[in-house]
Formats: sequence, structure tokens, C-alpha cells
Amino acid sequence: MSSPPFHLSSPVHGTGRRKSQFTYRQLSLLASYSASSPLRVIAHIDLDAFYAQCEMIRRDIAEDQPLAVQQWQGLIAVNYPARAFGIGRHCTVTDAKKMCPNLIAQHVATWKEGDEKWAYHDDAASHIGTHKVSLDPYRLESRKILALMKESLPPDLQKVEKASVDEVFVDLSAQIHSILLQRFPELTNPPPYDDPTEKLPVPPVTALDWQADALVDLEDVEAEADDPDWDDVAILIGSEIVRDVRAQVRRTLGYTCSAGIAGNKMISKLGSGYKKPNQQTVIRNRAVQHFLSDMKFTKIRNLGGKLGDQVVSTFHTEAIKDLLLVPVEQMKLKLGDDTGVWLYNIIRGIDSSEVNSRTQIKSMLSAKSFRPHINNREQADKWLRIFAADIFSRLVEEGVLENKRRPKTINLHHRMGGQTRSRQSSIPQGKTLDEATLFELAKSLFSQIIQEGRVWPCANLSLSVGGFEDGITGNRGIGAFLLKGDEARESKAVERDGSIGPSTSTHERPEKKRRVDNPGIQRFFPKRESSSGGDSNRGVDDDDVVDTAKLEIESKGASPNRTGGHPNPITEYTKVCTRCDARLEDAEALQSHLDWHLAKDLQDEERGSRTFANDHSTGPRSHKNTAAASSLSSKKSTRGSSSTSSTNKLEHGQSKLKFG
Repeated sequence: MSSPPFHLSSPVHGTGRRKSQFTYRQLSLLASYSASSPLRVIAHIDLDAFYAQCEMIRRDIAEDQPLAVQQWQGLIAVNYPARAFGIGRHCTVTDAKKMCPNLIAQHVATWKEGDEKWAYHDDAASHIGTHKVSLDPYRLESRKILALMKESLPPDLQKVEKASVDEVFVDLSAQIHSILLQRFPELTNPPPYDDPTEKLPVPPVTALDWQADALVDLEDVEAEADDPDWDDVAILIGSEIVRDVRAQVRRTLGYTCSAGIAGNKMISKLGSGYKKPNQQTVIRNRAVQHFLSDMKFTKIRNLGGKLGDQVVSTFHTEAIKDLLLVPVEQMKLKLGDDTGVWLYNIIRGIDSSEVNSRTQIKSMLSAKSFRPHINNREQADKWLRIFAADIFSRLVEEGVLENKRRPKTINLHHRMGGQTRSRQSSIPQGKTLDEATLFELAKSLFSQIIQEGRVWPCANLSLSVGGFEDGITGNRGIGAFLLKGDEARESKAVERDGSIGPSTSTHERPEKKRRVDNPGIQRFFPKRESSSGGDSNRGVDDDDVVDTAKLEIESKGASPNRTGGHPNPITEYTKVCTRCDARLEDAEALQSHLDWHLAKDLQDEERGSRTFANDHSTGPRSHKNTAAASSLSSKKSTRGSSSTSSTNKLEHGQSKLKFG
């Protein structure tokens, strides 16, 4: 990284400010990505006319050549040279070429009926009935760009959220905190009197060099002469980092992108669109109000749709400066408490939403509206096969072949006239998922719809998959091991016979993990490493996860000491739990098992008393909840081996755990 772009000096006497307005605590919060730190820095990076850039790079077209991406007779992306002619996405291809005769109109890739792979077809626009749009080329490029952005940031100091196919949020706070301590060693000193609420010393800088950034002006021009504070220095470092990331994407892959750097997600997103293309805008904390003052609030995320329309009709304006005059109580009265307070804050640039590095696809859809309609099963099956291939190619991107992610359900929707019918099925979890499996499931669902009659002519078909799960081993989800009813009895019979085959070896069992906000009983157990490998880019720390297989099986009362909770017919069990008749391998395993019972009893008691206390004051429901709590307490006191007896009377070989 280049040398610090600011001028160092000794603290200037006579500036009237000997201390920063920020505290040592607020500085330390920066390292943990805390949304409550006024020093935090968020960047929004947005690729410029992304689909158009993809086609320009694919075809090696000069950057000054006007180009638009075509879908049938409409445009879905227009590059900046074409926009100079007044061409927008609302234009038809015919009108756009009249406005710019040398415009290149590149049709998107399509799946052609009967083909096994999407491709670019010169005549696609005239074959809407037999082709289906594919956006896979853009998804693939998006993945490459995102991977490069992550490589450009320190692996242990990055928090990146993919907001869409062409934009990302980056929380730069922790990386900036690290750089601040390197450049300003005085910040590493403990606070005076060891009091974290003490103010920081002022930054030893008198001017900041923003280079080519578009710096939003302050409302008070004279305030620019004031010495910067630590939030200004932090956001300057953030602008350096983003400039380097953008340069790396440009240099390596050829794409330009714009960026906004600010103190929260909302302002940074507005900033990325402020100066385009290939520029970045910095909005310092003290410039936020001036930045928003001349803006329409309908540009803010979540205010461009129905809610925005409601606000406009309620207060008869869409200007932020007009809405700033409305008291919060009036907003709450007109819009409800939650929405009113949110709107009051958001138009003042207050946004505490966090960058979510775990954002993942929840479902995938492939669909086609038929013009003209299709009229037979043979045609429908051709499209179902294309849908299956389309979805599976995206599943491969999600890591289904590496056993990282996998859907659990498949849905088929059929429309004829104004009637829509749907069918859903679970995806078998016991075998490898492939394109052929998806196709067969789709055909089976369509057969069910056909049996109801009246399916032709078909106006639309769509296939989707959902219910994704992570951390799969052997392309098999944990649900395959949690058996019920007849399946559970068959499993027990197999265990008694000792005839479990190689495919059920405990070494191949999944170690599926998930985040748990309130770990409850898991705090009594040591953390375990995942054997599945997982996705290193998920951003989940070991401290944030527990073994879901173990948690689910324990909640059913099974022994937690079997490996992953699965049967092991080879082991000879020598110890038996007197409370649940579970068989354990040795005295040590029995001891651990009894400790588990004790911890669970304590958790149950704690949860019961907490629920009773919380529900007691909830109005009309309190009497019902009180009765339920009393009933639960009565049942616990009458059980053969109650939690009370287990906590007061130790069983053989058992010792008390120390808490607190």
C-alpha cells in the first residue's frame, strides 16, 4: 500500500480542541465490526453497467463503443457510451438503433429447445418460442469478481456481503482498526486512568489527501479548515483500501466499478451511484446531512416501492429536506411506531444494519412463458430437461459437487389461462444429486398435475429448488440420519444384527454446523472441529457454531456419547445409564453422559423459570402460562428420576459441575 496520504504534524496549539470527540471504547469497538461504533466504515462497490461490461470483455469490444444487452426486443443493460445518445433500458432495440445507428445490440445467451447447454445464438431474438434466456455467463463473471475482491483483502480482516450479482457491501472496520494502530502507535497506549470512556488524543494530522475521490462537501464550507478527527482519518483509510480493490479488479479482469464509502450501508449505497462510472464517493459523517438534503427519499432502499408511495401520499412530498420537518411523533401516528421511528432515523442517515457475510441463495428458479403456448407432453419434457440443466449448473456453482450446499425440496408450477397449479416433492438425500435426478423428479411432478386433467394449452412452466442446507458430507444431509417410525425401528434392528454397511460408517457421517444465538446446553460441552471442511468463505467462527447433529439427537433424549449420535454395533457397551438406559462404552463415557443429564436438567429448570417470569406480565395470557408452568413443575417433581433428585443426590461415579 502507498504511503499515508495525509500530512503529519505535531498537535497544533490554538486549534481549540485538545481531545478527540471519540473515546477509547469506540475505537476498540471498531475491531469487532460493531454497528454502535461511530468510527465504523462501510463500502458499497457497484459494477458499472455490469451485463454490458461482460459482453464487451467477452467480445473484446472497445470501451468507447456503444453497446446494449438485448433480451428479445427489449434492453436489460446499456453501457455509458450508449447512454450518451439517450438510450435507456426502457427503449426497444429498434428505437435504440435509430438513436445510435452504430449501436451493438448483443442478445443474452439462451437455452435452445433440444440443446443440453446454453449458448449465444445470433437469431435468438426471433425464436422466443423455442429459446429460454440464460444469465449464467453473468453469474460466472460475478463469482470471479467477488473472489478477486476477497483475495484483495486480508483473509482474517474481511466482512463481505454479496448484495446482488453486481454489487457488494464491505465492512472495512476491523482492517481500518489494524491500520490505525500501525500508523498511529499512540493509539495502542492504554486509556488514562484505565477508563475506556476517556477521549482519544486528537489525530496528529492537519490535512487529508483524498486524491481522486469525489468528496461530498460540508454544508459549512469554513468547517473544512478544521483539523480532522479520527472518523475522517478512518474513512480516508477506507477509501485507500477500496481504491486498491477497484484497481485490482480493473487490472486483472478488466471491469470498472464505482464505490461509496461512508459510516453505514444506506449512505454508502447512495454514494456508489453518486458519481459513475469508475469513481468513488466519500461521505464523511459530518457531510451526511448535506449529502441527503437535496435528495428524494424514494431513492433510499425500501422507500422506492409501496412504503415510499404511502409516505409520499401521507406527507405530500418526496423531498428529504421537507420530511426532516415532520416530528417523530407524527410519523409514528401516521405510519405506526416501528415504521415511523425507522423513517425518522433513515432520512437523517442513521442506519445500524450490519454487513452480513453469510448471505446465501435460499432458492433457485428456472421458468418459461410460452408464446405460443405448448400443447403436448413431449414439448413440456424438453423444457423440463432445460430447467433441470439450468438449475443444476447453478447448484454446481453453489458447491453441490463438493458437498457444501444442497437443496431439499423441488417445486413445479404450471399455468393454463388464469389457473396455476403446483406440486412439491422432497429431493432424495441418500444419493448424489445430479441433473438426471432433477429431471426425473420434475417429470414425476408434472405427471401428477396431468392426472388432474386440463393442462393444455400450457402458458407457463417453472421449476424451483429450495430448503438449502450446508455442511453436507457424502452429498447427504443430516435429515437422512434422523429417522422416525418404521425407519427408526429398522435402523435399530440393523444395529442389533451388526449389519451396517460401509456407507453408514461413522467416518462418513456429517458434522453439519449452524449458528446458534443462544447455545443453551451446548455451553457445557467443548467445541468440536467440523470434519466436513465447510466453506471457508462463509465467515463463521468456531465460537459461533455447534454440532447440529449432536444437538438434535440430544434433544430427543438419545445418548450424546455415540459418535455423532449414530449407532456403532462394533463396540461392546459395559455401562448403563440408570436414567435413560443408554449403554456406554466405559466409566469415563458414563461420567460424561451423567454430566450431560445434569446440565440438561439445569437448563430445563432455568428455561422454565425464565419463561414463567417473562410470561407472567403479558396480560390476558399470563394466567394460562402460569398454569402451564405449574403443571410442568408438578410433572417434573413426580418423575422417577427428576431433575431435583439429580441435582441434590449424586449417582454412582457422578460429580457436580461447577458453574458461575
